[in-house]
Order: sequence, then structure tokens, then C-alpha cells
Amino acid sequence: MPAPRLDRLSALLEGLAPRVWLCEQPLGFALHILVQQGEADADGALDLQHMHLLVCPPRTSEQALARVQATGKTCWMSFEVALDGPVAPVFLTEFLQPLAIDLAHADASLAQIVQLILMEMSATRCGQPSWMNRAGDILLIGLMRHLVAQPQKTSGLFTALANPRIAKTLVAMHSDAAKPWTLEALAEEAGMSRTTFVNQFKQLMQISPGKYLENLRLALAQRLVANGLGLKQVAHKTGYASASTLSRAMGRVAA
Repeated sequence: MPAPRLDRLSALLEGLAPRVWLCEQPLGFALHILVQQGEADADGALDLQHMHLLVCPPRTSEQALARVQATGKTCWMSFEVALDGPVAPVFLTEFLQPLAIDLAHADASLAQIVQLILMEMSATRCGQPSWMNRAGDILLIGLMRHLVAQPQKTSGLFTALANPRIAKTLVAMHSDAAKPWTLEALAEEAGMSRTTFVNQFKQLMQISPGKYLENLRLALAQRLVANGLGLKQVAHKTGYASASTLSRAMGRVAA
């Protein structure tokens, strides 16, 4: 029986807790579908061969869209993405600058969801606003699949997720950050020696596995404390030895 396929994204998505909705002028993290100027006609006859997805970090959409207009493209549709989960800061570091993706050469799942959106918008249908907001959720997943299949950088979260061995350790930490992970246990997840694992993880993520886990636990803890949970309970849920250990960790960040 073949080994189950590694799910690189489900635990990450849970840690992001994204909300996506159709929006005319997004201010936050945004996904813009671009078309050639003049092609967004009334009958919706658009061609993926001439379309792009523009991914914009918060507060960059206006300037980024102004730049693409100079290249003969215009914005056909926009989605705003709110990330309510503790892994949001890690995710957003992947998008310090706007990123344009040519949909003609994108991963199949990303191209397919845009094609579905084109088909949906070709006529007015019952329930269309709700359909479109759910399409935004799937568009975000399609983007993430594309970035794993076609990493845009030599290091970073999606580049690491594209590496099957390192991805196993990231999935393990995202799935259960409170587990008492050791370097030996993480290296075993990766099927590598401890030294090789640490070196390769750091090369891909630009941070040591221990520091990444510490940052992840702290982000989870801060979110739980903000939601009103007591330090003792939060420490137990996030892998800290005690409430005082957690308090010191949070104090170091505040300082």
C-alpha cells in the first residue's frame, strides 16, 4: 500500500485562519485578477492566456495596480484576505513585494479556479455573491499550491514546503506546535541526520528549526492570551514548561 500523500497546506491554513471576500478596493493583503485593457467586455469573454494574478501585501494595492496599468493591464476583480491565525506573520514575510503570476503558466489548480470564476461571471446566477466569496477561499489555496509547485525564491516558507523532507517537519510543527519536539525527533520526521537536517532547514528557512518552533509557539500563545485565556492554560496548550516560562518569553518580545 503506497504511503499517504503529504498534505503540505492544511495545517498551515488552519494556522492562518483566512477569510477572503470580493472587494473593490482592498486595503489589506489582496489578490487581483488582471486582464489586458479592453478585453473585460460585457460578455465576459476573457482568455487565461492574457491574464495574471497580482498578489499584494497590505497597503500596496493602489501603487501596484497603477504600475500594471502602464503595461496595458487592468484589474478585473479583487479579493481581500484577512489572516486571523497566529501563523499570519510567517506567511506575510513571503510577500514583502507585490507578486505577479502569469496564469497561462500557473499550476493547474490555480488556473482552474480562475477559469471557474470566468465561467461563473459569464452570466448572472442565483447565489452568485456567496459563490464568489467561496471562490476567493479556493483562489487563496490555489495560490499556495502554485507557490509550492513553482517556488518564487531560493528560500522561505514555500520553498521549504516544496522540499519533501523539510516539508514533513514543517507540517509536524504546524500540526502540533505544543508537542515536545527535539531536534532528533524533527530530523527523524525528515529522514535525515540531525546535522544535515539543521543545516538544510536553516538554508531553506533562513532560521534554525528550534527558533522557528519557538516563534510559532509564541505566536500561538500571544493569540490565546489576547483571546482571554490564562497564562497557565496557554503554557500547557503551547508547549511551555510553565506560566512563568511563557511570561518571560513574552516579556523578551515586548522588550
